[in-house]
Amino acid sequence: MRKIIVLAFTLLALSVQSQTKTTYIYKIVGLDTLKLDVYTPVNLEEDSKSPTLLWMHGGGFSIGSRDYIDDAKLCEDVTKYGYIGISISYRLLRKNTKTQFGCACSKEDKMETFKQATIDYLDAAAFVVENAKTLKIDISKIIAGGSSAGAEGILNSVYMKEYFADSLQKYKRVKFAGVFSAAGAMVNANYITKNNAVPSVLFHGTDDNLVPFANASHHLCDLDKPGYLLLDGSKIIAEKLEALETSYYFNIVKGGKHEVSKIPFNDLDDIFKFFEQTVLNNEVIQTKIINTKS
Repeated sequence: MRKIIVLAFTLLALSVQSQTKTTYIYKIVGLDTLKLDVYTPVNLEEDSKSPTLLWMHGGGFSIGSRDYIDDAKLCEDVTKYGYIGISISYRLLRKNTKTQFGCACSKEDKMETFKQATIDYLDAAAFVVENAKTLKIDISKIIAGGSSAGAEGILNSVYMKEYFADSLQKYKRVKFAGVFSAAGAMVNANYITKNNAVPSVLFHGTDDNLVPFANASHHLCDLDKPGYLLLDGSKIIAEKLEALETSYYFNIVKGGKHEVSKIPFNDLDDIFKFFEQTVLNNEVIQTKIINTKS
């Protein structure tokens, strides 16, 4: 087992419930020291095991942080539903690059970025699983969550780890019970199968100009641009899950663009009710909600 390195401890308080926040290093890669923040309800019993949201922030693989105000707030808020919230850092490989992650960024660089983000996320998940007893985590009930670039990272990790990971042996105990994606897409939804399909929450705008809603080029890049790369967005993912008779909660915003990647705080009650029914109680529920951008 890897040694747990505790960096910080802070007692936080919400109006409804309090939680502790503890920060760990989960790996060091070159000059990058990658950490995760664990938000735990203070009233957990000593030998309890809790479901967990393992969250990956957005930012185009160039900006953002695990303790950004919205990402931290989400992980605080999930403790109200009896979950442990974990927000991770990962390598921002497009930071300070000329091409960033748009149409000037080559397809090869985009795929390498997806690969390394997948590896970082899986390494964070492996750390959590290895230290589950200390962290009071039920490893059979880990929800993979993320927004924008983070949603791309977690979708590729859940459904395409065989494609992106160099070695599956180190992740043999890593299993995900659900997905929470805000404006995400994956490289190829055909990798979703009956064996790996899990209850998935999907939020997406139909006119997203960065991460495709259905099957389209990333950032809507033209065919002649270096960054032309087809991705499968939430619509395609939901269709695969429906065909596989797997639960999903698909919130569509007609006319919505990439602002739908913002964490849907007003919908958390419905989201965690869905996870209660499908992940905790094994019900099969397929829900599609259509809103119109105001």
